Amino acid sequence: MEDELLQMKNLGKTTTQWLHAAGIHNAADLRRLGAIHAYQAIRTRGFRTSRTLLYAIEGALRDKDWLSLSATEKALLNQQLASPEK
Repeated sequence: MEDELLQMKNLGKTTTQWLHAAGIHNAADLRRLGAIHAYQAIRTRGFRTSRTLLYAIEGALRDKDWLSLSATEKALLNQQLASPEK
């Protein structure tokens, strides 16, 4: 059976393996968590990542190439990542 996450834009084999390791097994799991929490879940598993992964996940959720995210969208993601949860 084909991995549903591999069908999403921006998500390749390594990223989907990291998502699975973080307990995210399908698109519904990813949508439920959102890009920030999914990115944090991967990082807490010890995988070395960059902000590009955050943008790729956000792009996957929006069904668009991460390169087409605007500077404003990226800045908002970075701000959300930096702010502690309330």
